[in-house]
Amino acid sequence: MAKLTLDFEKPILELEQKIEEMRELSRVNGVDLHDEILKFEEKLKKLVKKTYSGLNRWQRVQLARHPDRPYTLDYIDKIFTDFIEIHGDRHFADDKSIIAGFAGIGDFKVVIIGHQKGRNIKENVYRNFGSPHPEGYRKALRAMKLAEKFHKPVISFIDTQGAYPGIGAEERGQAEAIARNLFEMSRLRTPILICVIGEGASGGALGIGVGDRNVVLENTWYSVISPEGCASILYRDAGKANIAAESMKVTAKDMFELGVADELVKEPDGSAHRNPDAMAKKLKEVILRNLNELCAIEIDELVRQRIEKYSRMGSWTEDK
Repeated sequence: MAKLTLDFEKPILELEQKIEEMRELSRVNGVDLHDEILKFEEKLKKLVKKTYSGLNRWQRVQLARHPDRPYTLDYIDKIFTDFIEIHGDRHFADDKSIIAGFAGIGDFKVVIIGHQKGRNIKENVYRNFGSPHPEGYRKALRAMKLAEKFHKPVISFIDTQGAYPGIGAEERGQAEAIARNLFEMSRLRTPILICVIGEGASGGALGIGVGDRNVVLENTWYSVISPEGCASILYRDAGKANIAAESMKVTAKDMFELGVADELVKEPDGSAHRNPDAMAKKLKEVILRNLNELCAIEIDELVRQRIEKYSRMGSWTEDK
């Protein structure tokens, strides 16, 4: 399957192809193009750095959705050991768009929950495009309660365009399932680390997104609604999503500056999808550092700080 190339990535792809052609010419014809290749490789490095450091908000939204970007299961495979997945919510079914289970990282035994998308149509249908049903949130809550019972930290990976809005999901209590998770996570007596690795939309993200620390990767977005949804409401035109993204301030940098995110993690040059191994290595370091800090806090104080953290978010004025 051909890899997706975003519009602003095309000059990079063209330069990479040119370098590959020069290598092939050198190999087949025995022509010494070593110096020329080095020059083009240096030019490529500069182009990659310049391109990805100057992106606007809509371009970062596109990067957050890139199908080659690492998903929850990719990070589990690259960062954790001995992962044991659990299935089902003990009420209705097993929602494949939510991953939950136990794993090891460093000296820690943890519980992992996270959204999971697919990389092709078949996988996306199986994973419901990363949009959870109520049973997904109830499975996540089941895992979190086990974490509380056995005194294991929770690590939650956020990557969804929102909870599934279908009739069946609403009939089975979508809103109640999300609200219940918000309530339970706010007072869960174990450390919770949130990692936004892609998209973070609305209650679909918040349903497993309340925690002690909120870590966001550089090319991610996090908002009450998608740029397309906002554009459809405000401008009656989803095609103006780029304008909405700028107005909404949806990027990881915006979330950090607004105090919604506690830590902004820089991605490798060219974004996480170009170097998933380097991204995983860096994220592992961030996770371990945060776990060490959170696990050193007495649990009553941790819960108190968590509630206070969310109470401080937002601002308002009152007319007299």
